[in-house]
Amino acid sequence: MARIEVSISRQQLTLFSDHEASRSWSVSTAANGPGEQNGSGCTPRGAHYIRACIGAGAAPNTVFVGRRPTGEIYTPELAARHPSRDWILTRILWLCGLEPGVNRLGNCDSQRRYIYIHGTPDSEPMGIPRSHGCIRMRNEDLIELFDQVRPGTRVDIKE
Repeated sequence: MARIEVSISRQQLTLFSDHEASRSWSVSTAANGPGEQNGSGCTPRGAHYIRACIGAGAAPNTVFVGRRPTGEIYTPELAARHPSRDWILTRILWLCGLEPGVNRLGNCDSQRRYIYIHGTPDSEPMGIPRSHGCIRMRNEDLIELFDQVRPGTRVDIKE
């Protein structure tokens, strides 16, 4: 079974298959660093799993709001019209924490914080913490990852 490991310090996501690393991608985690508290804008650490895989078959750069496609396709012109939007594009892997008191339940619940692995505009840098708490990936990379995981896939987020 597949497993994902995210390194906040290396800004890297690695997919494991049969206990061996099969592929790695550069990502962007939270500009506010690691942390679990609701409202912190931080990327939560610890053991998680993919609660839902959203957007199968959607075109690259499909815009999502509230986990639903808006009917828009991201372009620089669309971004110029909506400069304050946090762009969630292409696919969403919605994470749920496995550790009560750390990343599940109470004021530190990753699922209730809507922590995702999601696509981002190509103009956004990878390898640099810039997100609002989620794990951002290049759209092409996310499509490749999305096709190799399913709900229940383990995701470990480490500093």
